[in-house]
Amino acid sequence: MATIKIKQIGSPIRRPENQRKILIGLGLNKMHKVVERQDTPEVRGAVAKISHLVEIVD
Repeated sequence: MATIKIKQIGSPIRRPENQRKILIGLGLNKMHKVVERQDTPEVRGAVAKISHLVEIVD
């Protein structure tokens, strides 16, 4: 199955609690950290909800 790399580019400081929980659920907790996840609709939806805090890296 395909994977995507997700990089955190924004800080969760002064963000709603649900956005912080999405970051933690994706395995992100520090700036510029990159994680590799399965490319599923659930992960894509989580990334879409916090698109201002993360970017997809090629």
